[in-house]
Amino acid sequence: MPDPAPPSPPQLLPLRVEAVGFARNGRTLLKAVDFRLEAGRISVLLGPNGAGKSLLLRLLTGLLHPDSGRIEWNGHAPEKLRPALGMVLQKPVMLRRSVRANVEFALARTGLPARARRSSAEAALDQGGLLALADQPAMQLSGGETQRLAIVRAWAQQPRVLLLDEPCANLDPHSTAGVEALIRHIHAGKTRVILSTHDLGQARRLADEVLFMADGRLREHAAADIFFDRPASKQARDFLDGRLVL
Repeated sequence: MPDPAPPSPPQLLPLRVEAVGFARNGRTLLKAVDFRLEAGRISVLLGPNGAGKSLLLRLLTGLLHPDSGRIEWNGHAPEKLRPALGMVLQKPVMLRRSVRANVEFALARTGLPARARRSSAEAALDQGGLLALADQPAMQLSGGETQRLAIVRAWAQQPRVLLLDEPCANLDPHSTAGVEALIRHIHAGKTRVILSTHDLGQARRLADEVLFMADGRLREHAAADIFFDRPASKQARDFLDGRLVL
């Protein structure tokens, strides 16, 4: 008799973030953050360094908990939803194993039988343009290859939502293009993508909607074309014009 199928993860969207605040060492890092996200878009958290983008992503995945307010994925607390919520940190850690073994290790955490892990890992690596490197040590990859492997490793676990923290930080244009192509491919496969960046060009290329942050506050939430053509806040106008955001 076959094993029973695991229960399907709950529908995760809409995401509701209500009056979220977060402070450490007497300093307010996020204040009264409110927004709602629906399905079907690539959402970009945009803003200068120190705006609170990375912190907010960690709160959305349940890695940290807000001091005030609430975060609910269709009524569910984020810490109860892993691995349906996938996260790739700005500086991902690679195991001292092969490229393939890094993905297989992640798949083992999902309960996938050992006999299926290799084929699933290789299929994911192929989608990320990394299959030819499957036997190489992951620690020897270039920066762009490492970032793609980190994304593939998270995506192979079949999350409903994939959150990416500055996925192209410090990458050259060619490597950035490869990562962005992978992000578009993941989005086309119906995985909801939320990413942070301070790179205006990347936001213009990828975003369906922009959540603009500055000084720990959400200053704007708008469709990408509206945000870039008609920013509503002074902070957003300054950022788009390359001026210091205060």
